[in-house]
Amino acid sequence: MNWYEQAVSRKAAMLHDLKGLLGIPSIFDPDTAAPGQPMGAGIAEALRYMLDLCKAEGFRVCNHDGFVGYAEYGPVDAEHYIAVLSHLDVVPISGEWVTPPFEPAVRDGRIYSRGAIDDKGPAMASFYALKIVKELGLPLKHRIRLIFGTDEERTHRCMEKYKELEPMPACGFTPDAEFPIVCAEKGQINTRIMFPSGHPETGTKGDFELISFHSGVVANMVPEAAEAVVVGDPERLKDMEHEYLAYCNEMQLQGKVERSDQSLVLHMAGKAAHGMEPQLGINAGLALIHFLKDLAWNGSAGHFLSTVDTLLYNDVYGQALGIAMEDDISGPLTVNSGLLQYEPQGETFFHINLRFPICGSYDELLKKISSKIAAYHLVMEPPSLKKPHYVPEGHPMIRALQETYLAETGQAAELLSTGGGTYAAHFPMGVAFGPLFPGMESTAHQSNEYIEIELLLRATAIYARAVSKLGNLEL
Repeated sequence: MNWYEQAVSRKAAMLHDLKGLLGIPSIFDPDTAAPGQPMGAGIAEALRYMLDLCKAEGFRVCNHDGFVGYAEYGPVDAEHYIAVLSHLDVVPISGEWVTPPFEPAVRDGRIYSRGAIDDKGPAMASFYALKIVKELGLPLKHRIRLIFGTDEERTHRCMEKYKELEPMPACGFTPDAEFPIVCAEKGQINTRIMFPSGHPETGTKGDFELISFHSGVVANMVPEAAEAVVVGDPERLKDMEHEYLAYCNEMQLQGKVERSDQSLVLHMAGKAAHGMEPQLGINAGLALIHFLKDLAWNGSAGHFLSTVDTLLYNDVYGQALGIAMEDDISGPLTVNSGLLQYEPQGETFFHINLRFPICGSYDELLKKISSKIAAYHLVMEPPSLKKPHYVPEGHPMIRALQETYLAETGQAAELLSTGGGTYAAHFPMGVAFGPLFPGMESTAHQSNEYIEIELLLRATAIYARAVSKLGNLEL
């Protein structure tokens, strides 16, 4: 069986269906949340679109009140099912785009759109993989279930709902990371570190007043933009402007200034990256804070700026927080601060999106963080926690996926780990399997996100072979 030829023969139809899915703005929208669409209208539309495709193909479909849906193919009375999990929600739009993010555009062999690689393209590849198996009439011992989540980029409420209502699969994979096989996922801690009002330094006198500071749009992205609004004496503001531009030039950063008689708005541009790999980005908020921290400030601004700089600047591995660690399976702990805010009359905080190796314990990490921030008079909000996840090398599914990858690529399937939090961790025997090949650029969560059309076809071929093989696995 030439699985790649089967995928290529369906290229036009696949691209047509994918463009339709990519055109739906499936960003979490609480303003349009309602019964049947708990994540908002756009995400509900994307789920209906995908389930309608599956129903038209003859798959058995189910929509659990808009939280999560699935499509199933294989013997109705089969005891076990194999899960293929993807998500239809996407992160908010940020940065400059060549073409509108929800008007998919094909350029140079790529489809550009928000969600192209994370995770609508892979979701469509998994659908066409099962479609190939069905249209070829290949036998299956187990049911194959395509599960479509709606809240992967936020709280995974969709998977919690799924686990309440459905039995667990025998095993499964998610096409939401990279090839060959990601069998280990780091644990996560997500929380806001708050600066209480009425801090002892609130009455500090200085040359400038920080009216506001904002950076970031979501916690799991390295922020690519930051803004600080400053007021003060006009002459001192002129000095600040010159110093800021000199700082940006020295540090090879992209900054600009809007100036009026008694205020400055300082803008900083960074480089976006996924929160699991903060070392690949440039945190615009921290870069701007590093400049501001040494100036003389009225009120509590100096405490905010110096504290954030001390605990986070140029330190994605948690050394300043006293939590650095790593292991051979899943690598080092990383810290991303995707949201930073200073509002004298509102909330002042920084958010940490922390990813720790499987050797770590979030109980111990929380103790260390709490002890560290207490010295700065800070308070941690109740955190969102995710345990590390690991599937051992000897599991039959691992062997089957290794054989599949070798057969389709000619390359041995090395076992990997990730700092990302995928749906695989919700099931005891879940792994991430593609779609990116080793060395390929990931534009997930970035402006001008894309998927290569050739990658889409190759992934579809791999998933079709994998579905056929797992569907007949001896469990």
